[in-house]
Amino acid sequence: MASDRRLARAFSVIAAVEAFTWAGLLIGMYFKYVPETTELGVKIFGPLHGGVFVLYGLVAILAAVRLKWSFFWTTVFALAAAVPPFATVVFEVWARRSGRLAPPVGPAAALADQPPAKA
Repeated sequence: MASDRRLARAFSVIAAVEAFTWAGLLIGMYFKYVPETTELGVKIFGPLHGGVFVLYGLVAILAAVRLKWSFFWTTVFALAAAVPPFATVVFEVWARRSGRLAPPVGPAAALADQPPAKA
């Protein structure tokens, strides 16, 4: 249960980092192609965004399995959110508000949260 909470937290952090690297890449592309002053932003944020993009996909798949997301409505949307800029943050907010980033509740989890019985 605690590992599921850590996974949900990691998913949230990686979703935010993915959006941040998207912003850096977009700013870098602006300076590369519009005023044509420097390629530095693209050279820095291109590989960073690529790595975080892959990491986000892996963590999204792991979260889908561990947190028992539905395949289409949640998992596919989580993976698709990595494509448009900043959509990972929008997906993360929706997933948190809809309870999809909460650990699954079952009979064993319900028993674990109860205080021990007195003798």
